[in-house]
Amino acid sequence: MVWSPALGLVQRENSRVMRPYEVMVIFEAATDAQLIQTELDRFLEVIRANGGTVGAIDRWGRRPFAYEVNHKREGYYVLVGFAGSPATVDELDRQLGLADVVLRHKVIRLPERAIKAASAQAS
Repeated sequence: MVWSPALGLVQRENSRVMRPYEVMVIFEAATDAQLIQTELDRFLEVIRANGGTVGAIDRWGRRPFAYEVNHKREGYYVLVGFAGSPATVDELDRQLGLADVVLRHKVIRLPERAIKAASAQAS
């Protein structure tokens, strides 16, 4: 299994295509830090349990919204890079949608040109 979170390289594991993704999760700002960590660990376990690999985790912290979301003015942002199959993404998306402390989330498959640009910069 070969994958670099910084480069987002595609990996193959047991003939399954593992693609690079990023997920941005916005938690309610009033949520306790320990609860945010617990929920984040649960989401990372969903990725691992479905054969994915967790990469870089970037905590942006509390940020104000450009407009109100569910009558809230700010949220706690976390960006997670991972590699997984489409089934992994489907299950993660389902779990994030069910979580009460998650205001918004977005899973994005990294395009091939972004992967090539990142690997060229790293060289």
